[in-house]
Amino acid sequence: MELCTAAKVNRMLPKVSSQRREQALRFKHEHGRFCCLKSWLMLEELIGEPGDFLYNENGKPYLENKPYFSISHCKEGIAVAVDNHPIGIDIEAIRHAERDLIERVMNANERAGMDDRTFTRLWTQKEAVVKAEGVGIQSFEQLQNLLNNSEWRLKTVETEKYIYSIAYK
Repeated sequence: MELCTAAKVNRMLPKVSSQRREQALRFKHEHGRFCCLKSWLMLEELIGEPGDFLYNENGKPYLENKPYFSISHCKEGIAVAVDNHPIGIDIEAIRHAERDLIERVMNANERAGMDDRTFTRLWTQKEAVVKAEGVGIQSFEQLQNLLNNSEWRLKTVETEKYIYSIAYK
């Protein structure tokens, strides 16, 4: 991902809607602001002028009369997915997960042979599914067997520094 600077953030601010500008400025750190703005501009490049986000009852953003989309960002990258059907995407830098988090969000089969890459891969898959469903993470228990019962197709890409997953029909 390109280096984020205050100058780049300031150049992007006037290029986005006032709603997105306000969202970006709520981020405490420059990196969060940069990712918020850059992901919006990437979405705009894919679908044209997005307009303002609307939100479903669970807080998932959508755009009226536009394709479905999903946005994610982390320290190592930004991911934007667009489709004519519901879609979810999640990107995460490969990171260490504490044992108690693994116990709460992974089932026994998933915990077998767990390492940092496996955790990150499964986490991005689960996050992509709940984003595609438009429900978000409502509880850790919801995540336990999410992939076992999912009707979503998953595509996962792994690099040295990050993993991203897309859930689609």
